[in-house]
Amino acid sequence: QLHFVESGGGLVQPGGSLRLSCLVSGFTKDYHAIGWVRQAPGKGREGVSCISSGDGQTFYANSVKGRFTISRDSATNTVYLQMNSLEPEDTAVYYCVADEGSRPVVRYPQDFGSWGQGTQVTVSS
Repeated sequence: QLHFVESGGGLVQPGGSLRLSCLVSGFTKDYHAIGWVRQAPGKGREGVSCISSGDGQTFYANSVKGRFTISRDSATNTVYLQMNSLEPEDTAVYYCVADEGSRPVVRYPQDFGSWGQGTQVTVSS
């Protein structure tokens, strides 16, 4: 069973920046991936970004390409999501997600089996 510690959400003005952090513990297999999925009020879940262990393969949704950057500290299994040029449309609950073994495909973090509790990101003036 995976355990998540998420932090970094909050309120920011349009054009501002935030950094989300997610520490995941409990992996038992060599390969894993950690990502972020968001859900805005009244909307479905959207896979935002993801990074794999090993070669560090990454994925970004088209809506965040060029504005968000995912990175990792492999020693601690901590993943960071640097969010720049934030827009009101980025307002959502952001969930850290993870999976391991043969299942995770970085392009589809919304299909991962383990989810954190979520952190609220609000972009508003």
